[in-house]
Amino acid sequence: MKLKGNPFLVRALAGTSFVALSALAPVAQAQDSSADDSAQETANDTPEDENVIVVSGIRASLQNAMNIKREAVGVVDAISAEDIGKFPDTNLAESLQRITGVSIDRQSGEGSKVTVRGFGPDFNLVLLNGRQMPASSLGDCCSAPASRSFDFANLASEGIAGVEVYKSGRASLPTGGIGSVINIKTPRPLDRPGFQGSIGIKGVIDHTFEDTEITPEISGIISKTFANDTIGILVSGSYQRRKASLAQFTVGEWREGYLATEGNWGSLAMPGDPRYANIENRPEGDDIYQVPQNAAYDFTDIDRERINGQAVLQFQPSDEFGATFDYTFSQNTLDARTNSIGVWFNHDQTSSSWTDGPVAGPNFYAETFGAGKDLPITGAVAANRSINHSIGANFEWNHPSGMRWVLDAHYSTAESKPTSPYGSNIAVGTSIFGVESQRVDFTTEMPVLSVDMYPGSEIDPSNIRPSGNAFRNAYMKDRIMEVSLRGAYDFDAGFIESLDFGATYTDNKVRTAYGFLQSDSWGGTLSAEETPDDFFTPRDLRTDLDGMNGSQDPSIIPTYFRIATEDLIQFLESEIGICSAPWSGTPTGEGCLAEYTVDRRLREKTIAPFVQSLHAFDILADEAHLRLGLRYETTDISAPARVPVPIGTVLISDNEIAIQNAEDTVASSLKGSYDNWLPAIDFDITPIENVVLRASYSHTITRAGYDKLGGGLTVNSPARPNGGSTGSSGDPGLTPYKSKNFDVSAEWYYGPASYISVGYFRKNVSNFITDQTTQEPVFDLPNPAQGAAVQAARAALGEDASFADILSYVATNNPDLVTRDNAGEPRGIIGQPGDPSLVFTITRPINTDRSATLDGFEFAIQHDFWNTGFGAILNYTIVNSDTHYDNTLRYTEEQFAVTGVSDSANAVLFYDRGGLQARVAYNWRDEFLTGYGLDPFYIEAYGQVDASASYEFANGLTIFGEAINLLSEGRRGHRRADQAVYFAAPGYARYAAGVRFTW
Repeated sequence: MKLKGNPFLVRALAGTSFVALSALAPVAQAQDSSADDSAQETANDTPEDENVIVVSGIRASLQNAMNIKREAVGVVDAISAEDIGKFPDTNLAESLQRITGVSIDRQSGEGSKVTVRGFGPDFNLVLLNGRQMPASSLGDCCSAPASRSFDFANLASEGIAGVEVYKSGRASLPTGGIGSVINIKTPRPLDRPGFQGSIGIKGVIDHTFEDTEITPEISGIISKTFANDTIGILVSGSYQRRKASLAQFTVGEWREGYLATEGNWGSLAMPGDPRYANIENRPEGDDIYQVPQNAAYDFTDIDRERINGQAVLQFQPSDEFGATFDYTFSQNTLDARTNSIGVWFNHDQTSSSWTDGPVAGPNFYAETFGAGKDLPITGAVAANRSINHSIGANFEWNHPSGMRWVLDAHYSTAESKPTSPYGSNIAVGTSIFGVESQRVDFTTEMPVLSVDMYPGSEIDPSNIRPSGNAFRNAYMKDRIMEVSLRGAYDFDAGFIESLDFGATYTDNKVRTAYGFLQSDSWGGTLSAEETPDDFFTPRDLRTDLDGMNGSQDPSIIPTYFRIATEDLIQFLESEIGICSAPWSGTPTGEGCLAEYTVDRRLREKTIAPFVQSLHAFDILADEAHLRLGLRYETTDISAPARVPVPIGTVLISDNEIAIQNAEDTVASSLKGSYDNWLPAIDFDITPIENVVLRASYSHTITRAGYDKLGGGLTVNSPARPNGGSTGSSGDPGLTPYKSKNFDVSAEWYYGPASYISVGYFRKNVSNFITDQTTQEPVFDLPNPAQGAAVQAARAALGEDASFADILSYVATNNPDLVTRDNAGEPRGIIGQPGDPSLVFTITRPINTDRSATLDGFEFAIQHDFWNTGFGAILNYTIVNSDTHYDNTLRYTEEQFAVTGVSDSANAVLFYDRGGLQARVAYNWRDEFLTGYGLDPFYIEAYGQVDASASYEFANGLTIFGEAINLLSEGRRGHRRADQAVYFAAPGYARYAAGVRFTW
């Protein structure tokens, strides 16, 4: 079996964490009141006090998990804490990636979101103790995100007892996860009677551009029971600080795929054009290619602070009645400061070299300029905080007649907003105006960006002057209120062992909003002499970019600048009013915060009853289990929104048109509804000793992302004069994705803690939601670049006239057709009635009749090397899709492909004996399509080695150390061609060491 880009079979076997690769038995806990689960435990003679897996070492945990897998009904993998306060990894996502079929996405070097069996984060539902959790984040530069996917970086692992990953559907589970339903379990005091606790202190060393700093992580958990173990109180908390630095190459925009036969702006020169001689191996015939619009090196300093806490009160005066009250809090604060240096292309005097088609990639792309071309130097700040609250209550009543009732309710919120007076994501531009030529070489792992400057315009603080800027203000809040009532009855004898039923009401309320202040003064404002040099501290670029082949190339840009961004903002506000008098947007008057111009609300109300039965019977003298379930869901959606109304356009550069909006926004409200019947069947049998065969069939759904459901048409600014202008709207009438799932597996348990399993899964997904694009003029907006005033200027000055010359000509001959800055200087040409219409590519989500089939195999082996203390866990997942993105087709030809589909593998080698535990882990994921719009985005294959070791003394004291990404593996992504790189980031190892005391 060949692993593309992966030395899996010859590299170190692996694990920072112990992972129980098990199909965890249904857990009869108060939070999900799974009555069928309790019945299964009765059938397997599993005592109720073993519902929570508590073990003291790796090998014992593995054996426990294996036994549960063996007796389970359904397909559920899991991870459990080895002891109270001792979850295996520093991050839940980092642990989940060790499970067969689970891979993760990383942000800032940390695991954040999960993909299960090829289905990405939006297709996986996250529960906390069986309850649906809200999700919020601010990750997009230009708008509030609207994803349902939960970010695991918000939760510290120390307060987690276990995580369950339900891969097959189940009628008693909340819906929303075609890929999986992930249940995060937190500790309960009555699960561990007496006085229990743990406290840990850890120091973390991460990669930084400055002096290395050790940041603290402190966690603790205390549990105490009273009154003969009928009352329990548990309190846990953690504080984590992380400071790190990241570097990467980025291309923010690759021009949409051009055909070799095209000769419009942005495409390569055609035969007969004098510039054609500067092209080596030009794409031809049906070849398709992309050219970069810009390129940069970004250097980011991260300061992340995470605070978690939980309090639980339990009361169980008798076996018949129990009550639990809990509160969970998490706060994740991220301050990321980025300093960038890069280039923009005008696509005029270019030279380039290309790989062979049919999808040609650039070997290099370069351009020369006359005097005055800018070298952008940007300071950016993203300072945001996400806060989650969850308050819940649970009541259990076990009636003497055999009936069991569970009432559960919770109120949970997730809110993300900026912590800075400047907004959630800001970029303050400065430039050195004097680029003679620029070039990007894409033939090395780290693309090499180089520039030549005209004499007197060297890369030095004394030549830097301010240019354009943008202050984005985004907000998201998700609130879920949920109430469920469940009942169950156990039968003493007969074909039916138990019957479960119940209903859940879920009220989900979401708000996303954003606004921006922007000044498109990219031609410069103050002079270099008027701008203090001490805002810009030179840094050696090669030193801070080190880690990939190409980063030390002698032709690379030698210097970038650490920018005092906040000081620069205050200076520019005092001089030219960049916050109080922006070119576009409405200031709130508080710092540089913009008023929200787009404010979308969404409310989903769902009622979901279910019924489920568990059966046991003999087949050829072997006991078999059958579980039958049916869930019905009906959902009503309302989507009010307020969006801006574009009323005009201003040409501000050769390829940018600013959109002007009316002062007032317009309100709209749309509605939608849908319902679904969702059956689920699980079957298992043991035909021969120690061998278990399983089969499952279910229907599951995933709801559309919040961004797809929100109403109101918006267009993006700046627009492009010659194509590339975009806009979008949502539709709350979208119906969910629906999947018909089939699972079969065989498991052989050949030792006390050893087994081999092979599984096949197939998911037939219909009702796919895709983006439909249309080319159309909207809001009667004119295109000033093709208008009479600009055409007259070109006729007088020549077709090769620069924008500055055209602007000057129009300002002289038609002064009423230009906008001016605070100093009275012309800054843009106003679009007029009668100018040709500005054409936008408008994207709207639609349900299609398209379907997709994903299938694959999961292989896992867990082996305990007898009494040596050594053991190994290996798994490999193959995922196939019958949909593929065709890189040879332009965006004008509609395509459909499932994103996130890739193979993945894990290897763990561990040692556990005499208090010493050691683990080495390797995790790998193959290349996958991560998204597409006009063009595709791919993330290349990636593998990472982690390691950890600990020693526990007899008094409960443990010392430990760990290393994340031990080999400092980097990551890359590309567009249509492998060499059309849109990001390349060196990887850096992270080290930690600490002590933990448990009693």
